[in-house]
Amino acid sequence: MIRVGVTGGIGSGKTTFCRKWEELGAFVLYADDFAKELMVSDEKMISSIKKTFGNESYKNDGSLNRTFLAKEAFEKGRVEELNAIVHPILWEKIDQLSDQKEKEGIQVFVKEAAILLQHGRPKNLDFVVLLLADEKERIKRTVNRDETDSKKVQERIFNQPNFTLKKSEADFIIENNGSLEQLIIKAEEVFKLIA
Repeated sequence: MIRVGVTGGIGSGKTTFCRKWEELGAFVLYADDFAKELMVSDEKMISSIKKTFGNESYKNDGSLNRTFLAKEAFEKGRVEELNAIVHPILWEKIDQLSDQKEKEGIQVFVKEAAILLQHGRPKNLDFVVLLLADEKERIKRTVNRDETDSKKVQERIFNQPNFTLKKSEADFIIENNGSLEQLIIKAEEVFKLIA
């Protein structure tokens, strides 16, 4: 099985790129969605979040109190504390899922994550695809997609790594400043090269 990491900043086109790969037969794990799932299902993670940020982190029905946790993490500068709880469990579960998918006969397993190269290139990946786009383009796409304002998107970009500095850790760099059709063609081309 070929293991691939797909990364890039907000609005760079990661999801569109990965959706195309899913159509082509890859199994794609979206790390953000999986982390959100684990935050309400993994007992170890739930317990650590409550211990670190307080019981208010969860509502009475067991769902995540996103507003409270976002305030605690982002407004009080405690993002690293939250990441230190979530990321180790997340990566461990992704590796377990990857092994399971290999047994099921999946040929291409994709980890889609903005935080993929945070501590260097993961050793267990065969390829890394990095999507880059101009900041203006990323802001415009995200504002349209999330129906949010550009200031909030700029804040999120500011809190993400500078992905142009990560080029040396990637096998494929996709410059995504063009149309949706152009991105899909690039996705197909890269898939053919690795699959």
